Amino acid sequence: MNQLVLTPPLSTLWGDTDAFAAAVALGREAASGAVVRDLEGRRTLRFEIDGRGYYLKLQQGVGWGRIAGELLRLRAPILGASNEWRAIQTCHALRVPTMDAIAYGERGNGPAKRESFLVTAAIEPAVDLDAYTREWRQSPPAPALKRALVAEVARIARRMHEGGMNHRDFYLCHFLLHLDPPPTPQRLRLSVIDLHRAQIRPQTPRRWRDKDLSALYFSALDIGLTRRDKLRFLRDYFPGPLRETLKHEQPLLRHLEKEAARLKLRYERKFASRPALQK
Repeated sequence: MNQLVLTPPLSTLWGDTDAFAAAVALGREAASGAVVRDLEGRRTLRFEIDGRGYYLKLQQGVGWGRIAGELLRLRAPILGASNEWRAIQTCHALRVPTMDAIAYGERGNGPAKRESFLVTAAIEPAVDLDAYTREWRQSPPAPALKRALVAEVARIARRMHEGGMNHRDFYLCHFLLHLDPPPTPQRLRLSVIDLHRAQIRPQTPRRWRDKDLSALYFSALDIGLTRRDKLRFLRDYFPGPLRETLKHEQPLLRHLEKEAARLKLRYERKFASRPALQK
């Protein structure tokens, strides 16, 4: 099924042209510094219109080999930009702050030959939470700001999961902290990004909720969170009194510790020869 959605400013720039051809041409003309990611049949690049930043994600057919590989691993293959387009709309409906999608297109017969694109408005200026918290252990932030960030991450996670959505790459690097105006405990904004693999259902299965929480906990292991910080997260994530959460969620808490340790060991093995890389 062919689909095309264009909103300003691309509805003006691409409205009288082949939008797919325009998106592909933009990808080909992009300078090397504009390309953010180029792998697995997906290319992401940054461009500007009238001084405003945007991101274009181009995806060509993933091929039957990759589709078969994903199915053999019991994973649903992501066949185009439609998944992230739907995830962004779902986030907005759930009041989960995220990107604004301004254009989406998909065409082609057969999943292996499908071509698609997605354009989102850049969230700028901003910094991802992995980079923002990297020096917290050595240089702790103001306690009030840390508490506010922990609470906001917990609220975002809760809204997503209660709304039937799980991220599948729920790491600190996929939270953007808005820098204009400068964040304070009373005024800070976070947005969730990289929704390419998100899953949407009427209700989030516990297994996938736990995978999201494990990934988030793993990515925060080394930033100097205290026991009180972790309790604050649980208080804001789970409904009901904290005492009841600690009583009834013991299996989950044990699972998070075990799974975060496993992910950290896998990460260290994978990047043992490249110590400069970050999560």
